[in-house]
Amino acid sequence: MLDWLQPGITLAACESASPLDRIDTRLLLMHGLGLTRIQLITQSELVLNTEQLAIMDALFCRRIQGEPIAYIVREREFFGLNFLVTPAVLIPRPDTELLVELALQYAPAHSSLLDMGTGSGAIAVAVAHQRPDLRVTALDVSLAALAVAQENARRHLPANKIDFFCSDWYAVLAGKKFHTIVSNPPYIVVNDAHLQQGDLRFEPIHALTDHADGLSAYRQIIGQAHLHLQSNGWLLLEHGYDQAEAMRSLLTQNCFTEVRSWRDLAGIERVSGGKLLMQT
Repeated sequence: MLDWLQPGITLAACESASPLDRIDTRLLLMHGLGLTRIQLITQSELVLNTEQLAIMDALFCRRIQGEPIAYIVREREFFGLNFLVTPAVLIPRPDTELLVELALQYAPAHSSLLDMGTGSGAIAVAVAHQRPDLRVTALDVSLAALAVAQENARRHLPANKIDFFCSDWYAVLAGKKFHTIVSNPPYIVVNDAHLQQGDLRFEPIHALTDHADGLSAYRQIIGQAHLHLQSNGWLLLEHGYDQAEAMRSLLTQNCFTEVRSWRDLAGIERVSGGKLLMQT
């Protein structure tokens, strides 16, 4: 057992003695002991019993060894909603909220939207939750990821609000077209040092990198978009901090107009997109 987590310790003492930051410590205590934030405060002098000590020892050890807090507590807040998160999916990040905001802005009323590589379903569910007028379709090549996404849809949406498909990008969508397409595909370059750092070490590798130059997914998504995007429909793509210029070039080469990039809260060009030229 951890040296500081010994019999007789109280909740307040756990918070003080923990080597983790206060937010992580509180999240682990709430998760492991089944407490609310208010209970954590009002019961601060509660002494942990033997069973509780064992539970907390296991949870703290996992976090100290680097496992992401979202995987330990199986939850992450995104766009005001709490999402189930497992090692089968990427952990939703605040940067991606920009893509949701843009999807909400550019999707026409009572139209269709496709989320490609949905993972936890964070983008699709957040959009559908904010815009019940939209018909949302979400796909992923991973059945395990789709199971997580479907559970998140059940948590926050009416039944059958989102159509889910297991698909390698557009593979199962022959003949289907959408007014808006969004995606946050794998974009980290193969062997990038970041893949061996922080939370990325624990996240599904195929959802992080294309095992190439970081652009192969975009070439496929953008190159085939004309087959699945309505005339004057928008394609919106999240990408890496240094990929905006490449995105704009790919979009322009593939008959998109009004091509531009949008900056996240850190001032980084995080999402690029364009409108498909009117097809004749």
